[in-house]
Amino acid sequence: MDPREGQTVSRLQGIATAALTLALAAAVGAGAWWLVTNKPAATKADKPPGPATVAKVVKEDDLNTVALTEEAEKRLGLALAPVETKAVRRVRVYGGEVTVPVGQTILVAAPLGGTLKAPAGGVPKAGSVVKAGQPVFQLAPLLTPDGRATLSAALAEANGQVNTAKASFDLTDIAVKRAERVLKEGAGSQRLVDEARAAFDVAKRTLDAAAARQVILNKVVGDAEGGTVAPVPIDAPQGGILRVVSALPGQTVPSGSALFEVIDLSTLWVRVPLPVGDLDGTDRNEPAQVGKLSAPPGVRLPAANPVAAPPSANPLAATVDVFYELPNADGKLTPGQRLGVTVPLTDAKASRTVPWSAVVWDTDGGTWVYERIAPRTYKRRRVLVAYTSGADAVLADVPPNAPPNTPPAGPSVGAVIVTKGVQELFGAETGFIK
Repeated sequence: MDPREGQTVSRLQGIATAALTLALAAAVGAGAWWLVTNKPAATKADKPPGPATVAKVVKEDDLNTVALTEEAEKRLGLALAPVETKAVRRVRVYGGEVTVPVGQTILVAAPLGGTLKAPAGGVPKAGSVVKAGQPVFQLAPLLTPDGRATLSAALAEANGQVNTAKASFDLTDIAVKRAERVLKEGAGSQRLVDEARAAFDVAKRTLDAAAARQVILNKVVGDAEGGTVAPVPIDAPQGGILRVVSALPGQTVPSGSALFEVIDLSTLWVRVPLPVGDLDGTDRNEPAQVGKLSAPPGVRLPAANPVAAPPSANPLAATVDVFYELPNADGKLTPGQRLGVTVPLTDAKASRTVPWSAVVWDTDGGTWVYERIAPRTYKRRRVLVAYTSGADAVLADVPPNAPPNTPPAGPSVGAVIVTKGVQELFGAETGFIK
């Protein structure tokens, strides 16, 4: 073969091989491109599972309604009431302490010097209950020249005390009548009347004690001038409890020596230390409810009226003392006893209210009521309870930090809701009961 022909054949074979390689590469690239652009869709089995599966999304407006038969409604004994607008005053509970009112503790002293003797029934012990006028001691005066001079001076002093007490009594009587008249005309306040009455009571007790001492001294001085002096009875000036007995029979005591102390517990005060930050929001002119610290909610507690008392405060605790008067005829309360005092606040305003018994809770702590939308048909509606007071629950209009123009939550004023049998309706809706 001609060498030139061999070179020509080799050159043709190289060209064919290069062309075949290029064609094969183009075919592979086209196949890869087709696989990329025409990737088959993944089946459902190939998809990863979602984080949650919800069969049906239920909105709050689409909650179930409970439709009752006439027989079921009678058996449940449902009670209905409308949503009202009224002013419900909030209250706040503070701790209080039972104290003895001013003027109800009387310290009895010896009107003159002498020797103490026991009365016919003996000297009552401390803690005993005594009646007004009951003899506690008898005092045999010492008729020495100094004793006679002391008797005359004591009688003159007693006469002056009676005159002073009588003038103070007359002034407080006039103040009480004036305060009552001004209150009746609509220009005063009940607090001014209470303050005047408290001052009147203190003045009356002071006058009674001074008059009793004057009577004793008149009798002793008269007997001394006649040469015969009988033992002077030292009686309890008021009914109450002997808190302290400071002397014994057979003891010689000087004039003015303390003998015993009588405390009247028929009426007590409750001292409530209010934080200074709560003073402006507390209505101190309205009665408070007083009961045990462990009293369950909903229990009706006795009312205690505010009284005027000497001002007192605790600067270390930043509290100011407020006093309330509470009757204690049965003697169940003891000075120093701790009580719970429910004090009204001053933020009462007209709001939507429902009976507290109409509110039901779900497992998440949400509050609901059942509104009657048709005869024997009730729908659960969400409500936001702002606060409660007694048997009423005040509804909040919108949640905190709600966007503007948010409609009020819950039924509107005038809507009829269920107040009795709410738990049974909730159980029927959720399937707990039939």
